[in-house]
Amino acid sequence: MENRLLHTPEGVRDIYNGECQRKLAVENKILGTFYQYGYEHIETPSFEYFDIFNKDRGSVGDKEMFKFFDRDNNTLVLKPDMTPAVARCVAKYYMDDTMPLRLCYLERTYKNNTSYQGRLKETTQTGAELIGDDSEQADAELLAMVIESLQQTGLKEFQVEIGHADFFRGLTEEAGMDGQTREDLRELIENKNYFGVEELLDSQEISEESRQSFLTLMELFGSADQLSHARELTRSPRALAALSRLERIQHLMEAYGLSDYVSYDLGMVSRYQYYTGIIFKAYTYGTGDYIVTGGRYDRLLEQFGKNSPAVGFAIEVNQVLLALSRQQIQVPVKQANVLILFEPTAEKQAIRLGQHFRSLGMYAVSSVRHEGREIGDYQKMASDRKMRTVLYLKGEGTIVTAIDLVNGSRDAIPFSEYVD
Repeated sequence: MENRLLHTPEGVRDIYNGECQRKLAVENKILGTFYQYGYEHIETPSFEYFDIFNKDRGSVGDKEMFKFFDRDNNTLVLKPDMTPAVARCVAKYYMDDTMPLRLCYLERTYKNNTSYQGRLKETTQTGAELIGDDSEQADAELLAMVIESLQQTGLKEFQVEIGHADFFRGLTEEAGMDGQTREDLRELIENKNYFGVEELLDSQEISEESRQSFLTLMELFGSADQLSHARELTRSPRALAALSRLERIQHLMEAYGLSDYVSYDLGMVSRYQYYTGIIFKAYTYGTGDYIVTGGRYDRLLEQFGKNSPAVGFAIEVNQVLLALSRQQIQVPVKQANVLILFEPTAEKQAIRLGQHFRSLGMYAVSSVRHEGREIGDYQKMASDRKMRTVLYLKGEGTIVTAIDLVNGSRDAIPFSEYVD
């Protein structure tokens, strides 16, 4: 029983020591980018009403939510996705605001994944939402923020793949597909199941031109040149408008100087029902999953009573940290480099010294030397915790013994040289 109390449930984990410091540092770097673009931080509750995340609004199925009941028997869920929660919040507090609204967040989300998927059930997401602007400029701003945020974390080799929800929808409309067939095809294309797509198309009464369009769809990924190739596949006004939008975004990314990080995947078909325009994901090596997902959801807020376009994204912080670790990219963190070790008789001097260092923006740990412990014990502790120096104050503390943990040198320095 005692042993079991030390373990966490399946799908969650402790984060401590240097890993926790790196996580906080990465989160702050990302948020700093959002703030530079003028985004305001918001927080939403850890749990919401179940209906907030129904199949038309949420990104996970019913079985993947952690559900429970309040005392009034309302069904509640731990938040599996941030976008519907932000949409609810905006509709409640900004109903009459018609100007563009820029919001960002750092939150934990919860998905009851099955154990064989090997994914955490509690993850950290940070992201941004631009509400009230349906322009290509808004799409490009979000994409630029994604790229610059990832750059700030230290990642150098990553790619943002962009698609458009209306391109696939335009092709299915042109082919005259019903809703269930469209959903089956979407799932096959999302899984890059070429043979499954062929089999489904063979069972449908569609033109040969439409059949070839869908078979070619999964091969349309790469540079912006794919956009012009895609124009040859369709005469659908909806699909062609989607391509024009992506071409305009490409020009804007060139203006940002970030087009090298962008590629296009016309076969990208998100399972999220609320996406209406561009959809995108970011990938890097060292992790088997995407590190960013996002897109435009112009009709989601209507479900909460506010008619407003929106575009947003979420960065999977845990995946970013995994990529940084596997790519051996160091994350600079601020930590205490100095241990002030003192005898009880020198406590006032030790307090003065610690306060002096902190007033200069330095990080320092103060520790009284306990009877029975050797100085070497404290040196080992400081070394294990990546400190560089031990300042030892004995007697009245008028003399400080400075111990360099890197080269092992010791110097006796008057206390006045530190604080005066």
